[in-house]
Amino acid sequence: MTGRAWHVSALIGLLVFLGLLTRNGNVLLLALPFVIYLGASALSAPAEDMRVYVKHALSANHGIADKPVHVSVVVQSQGAGLEELRVEDCVTPPLAISEGEASRSEPLPAGARLELEYDAYGQRGEYFFQGTHLTASDHFGLFQVQRWFDTSDRLLIYPEAARLRHVAIRPLRTVGFSGPIPARRGGSGTDFYGIRQYQTGETLRRINWRVTARHYRTIFTNEFERESVADVGLILDVRDQSDILTAEGKLSEYSVQAAGSLARLFLKEGHRVGLVAYGYGITQAFPGYGAVQLERIMATLARAQTGTSFAFENLGSLPTRFFPPQSQLVIVSPLLPEDLFGLLRLASLGYSILVVSPDPIHFEVRTMRSTENLEMPLRLARIERAVLLGKLRHVGIAVAEWQTDQPLDQTLYSSLARQPLRQHLTRMAQ
Repeated sequence: MTGRAWHVSALIGLLVFLGLLTRNGNVLLLALPFVIYLGASALSAPAEDMRVYVKHALSANHGIADKPVHVSVVVQSQGAGLEELRVEDCVTPPLAISEGEASRSEPLPAGARLELEYDAYGQRGEYFFQGTHLTASDHFGLFQVQRWFDTSDRLLIYPEAARLRHVAIRPLRTVGFSGPIPARRGGSGTDFYGIRQYQTGETLRRINWRVTARHYRTIFTNEFERESVADVGLILDVRDQSDILTAEGKLSEYSVQAAGSLARLFLKEGHRVGLVAYGYGITQAFPGYGAVQLERIMATLARAQTGTSFAFENLGSLPTRFFPPQSQLVIVSPLLPEDLFGLLRLASLGYSILVVSPDPIHFEVRTMRSTENLEMPLRLARIERAVLLGKLRHVGIAVAEWQTDQPLDQTLYSSLARQPLRQHLTRMAQ
């Protein structure tokens, strides 16, 4: 019984009591309509063991930020009909409904079905649908039966990954499979590598006739540089101390988008890619290949949350055993001054390092209404950041400084165009 049914029952009891107390039949007659009203509701009240089947389905178990995912709820009657049924699908508060409705009330005859459909969207993250709540009642709403159906559906909202052109990386160590990276060894490829003596069974198309003509009874063949794939480790910085919150959002969201875009590119080129996101703790996706690995990395990025951990205050605290020796590390971080020594430590261990650094100063300044009184502090901050990035480039670490209002692809292309030459000259000087 609902509160209204108890109120009607109390009113009937009060009228009967007053009628008996005053011995007035007219007062007793006043209770008759309420008795009929309560009795009619009781006769049509839903059974306590409401027999229905509920099916909750998502068009996909993952989606892209701000793009809707279709949700459907089907309630099938498997017993007596219900005069009034209210269906409420419990949507996690950060999700919003763009079309349709998440609740509905209507009769459900025996054997019939009720369908509820809507489109939900949200920002990057992991969302859980708590369940579907059913409330069956009589036509007057005096008697109700409630049931809760646990759906346990999960929706992952992936970051939006931009399409990138080829990003040149040159790790010291490659894997044996064919790929886009020169392996510094002879083999099948397109770039000339050297000349060696011809061996029986090799193709005649690669014979260097000019060199062969200068040697007696010796045949020489052209050798090309083998192109292979590499181990690529993505390191994502989601520390609270490196994050900035403005009216446009959080800087860490741009870092997550950059990590997703780079993962998509490297996996498309055939590399073996792994991911480590560090903030409150370490969240990782072990290295792998192909579309399945891309799904793992995107799911890890969807769950990545900013936080603070004293064990991982800077890059130097990261465990290096997760990445193969002499592999390529791609670090996505706004960078703090104390991260310099951690990056130098990784470089000294033989890793080839590429740093993609969203510019925190530009990100914060562009949302300010006025910077009239901040010219000197901004100038000092930019000088400090320029010195930090200059030290990294001096030791051969490739750096791409990204202003988040510009396309990432354009930044990578323009920043890394001459980086391989700088790295080569730096290594020769060392």
